[in-house]
Amino acid sequence: MADVASLENLATPSLMLDETIMLRNIERLERRLAALKVSARPHLKTVKSVDAARCVLRNASGATVSTLREAEVFARAGVTDILYCVGIAPQKLPRVLALRATGCDLVVILDSLAQARAVAEASRKAGAAIPALIEIDCDGHRSGLAPGDPTVVEIARILAHEGAELRGVVAHAGESYGARGEASLVAFAEQERDAVVAAVARLEAAGFACPVVSVGSTPTAHFARDLSGVTEVRAGVYVFFDLVQAGIGICGLEDIALSVLTTVIGHQRERGWIMIDAGWMALSRDRGTASQPVDQGYGVVCDIEGRVLDGLIVAATNQEHGIIAARPGSAVQLPEMAVGTMLRILPNHACATAAQFDGYQVLTAAGGLDYWPRFRGW
Repeated sequence: MADVASLENLATPSLMLDETIMLRNIERLERRLAALKVSARPHLKTVKSVDAARCVLRNASGATVSTLREAEVFARAGVTDILYCVGIAPQKLPRVLALRATGCDLVVILDSLAQARAVAEASRKAGAAIPALIEIDCDGHRSGLAPGDPTVVEIARILAHEGAELRGVVAHAGESYGARGEASLVAFAEQERDAVVAAVARLEAAGFACPVVSVGSTPTAHFARDLSGVTEVRAGVYVFFDLVQAGIGICGLEDIALSVLTTVIGHQRERGWIMIDAGWMALSRDRGTASQPVDQGYGVVCDIEGRVLDGLIVAATNQEHGIIAARPGSAVQLPEMAVGTMLRILPNHACATAAQFDGYQVLTAAGGLDYWPRFRGW
């Protein structure tokens, strides 16, 4: 890693990214998907950085995004195969068409007749077919249609016959984030696969081809055993990992590539508190581990070199203040930390924490320190 002295010169709070860990995480999933003989379509909503995306996409067939802003930035950087994986709003279709006109194969998703009609109408008016995937609900988590819902075939008919293009189906096993243990995660992955395969069978029986069969979440991508009938897998947070993923059992703390560099700014010794300059504006308000067996507060505390300090968490936050304390039930003694001591905090949710910053301070694989800009917006 970079020399500690170089970290001590950084302003705090800063967003730290360990490139070595990140590359190891990327390679891990690449090996799994290669063994399962499916393509990767990584979700770039976590990184929101062209520099990081170049690492993530090096062996991928295409990219997934969650905002049109992401699609536009990555398309300008040379990514030409992009899935916009949030249900399309009709008002966004002019931006979709504009981006497709630049040569980017941007695909949208939808799960209603109203959306299908809007996509078909926009396609006819532009004289350019917009490709779409039908979202299939595999677990009741959020959106999508049940594989056997007759609306699936009705949507396909509108897309295929009224000016747009049916590209295939897509599903996301969001409920897998609540799973615990290998058997449960394997079952979620199979449930996700079963749902899209059933939908494809129904569509093909009605005469509609489905060249793209897209599934994926970080938990199911790492625990799928059979992806027969699937063409591509999406995942995003695996690039960095975080405490929620560690709590599910997808990774260990040593696999978390992202952290927030912070400085000790005071003490409340009678309360057992150490004050830091990273509050919820830096760490985010995400409390995703609160529902897990081990509640990690607002983050796990490490020393400046990234070594976990056992028993210490960020127990509470204000806007710009964080409060480090012993984990409830822990017998650990609060260490002496002088004002000015620099620490690193592992985040609950990498996407939410990274979103608070304009860029990454990168601990490069070569042992240096670099800066990779991020972008925001919709």
